[in-house]
Amino acid sequence: MRTLWLVLAALIVVPVVEIAALVAVGQVIGLGWTLLLMLATSALGGWLLRREGGRAWRAVQTDVQEGRAPGRHATDGILVFVGGVLMLVPGFVSDVFGMLMIAPPTRGLFRGLVERVATRRLDPRLTNDLFGPRTVKIRAQHGTSPDAPIEGEIV
Repeated sequence: MRTLWLVLAALIVVPVVEIAALVAVGQVIGLGWTLLLMLATSALGGWLLRREGGRAWRAVQTDVQEGRAPGRHATDGILVFVGGVLMLVPGFVSDVFGMLMIAPPTRGLFRGLVERVATRRLDPRLTNDLFGPRTVKIRAQHGTSPDAPIEGEIV
């Protein structure tokens, strides 16, 4: 039920923010330049989607052929696809988020979020196959030596 409310809120808030951004940009640079800029960012998004999406797909294929977990490259492919769609949608706010998801230097900002969500929602065996073995951080309790055994259970 909470997810439904978040989706409904996003369906109301996102268009309002996009329209406000379009109006603000239009007041600064004019209607013609605003429309031209929107078309240019959509064209750029399509080109980047094709270019970076192809790279991500080839990287996933290489990982699978070499027997490595394709998680990072699969996540990159998902981010490139979502970022490309965001850039194709008219609006400047969505273009900014789309560009951040597509550009390799900033893609890492979203990669960790996608991997955490997938790890929480998917079966642990699937996430292990997809992302490889996960590392676990262990905090030492006060008063215990670093060499003390750690009790645990493998499930």
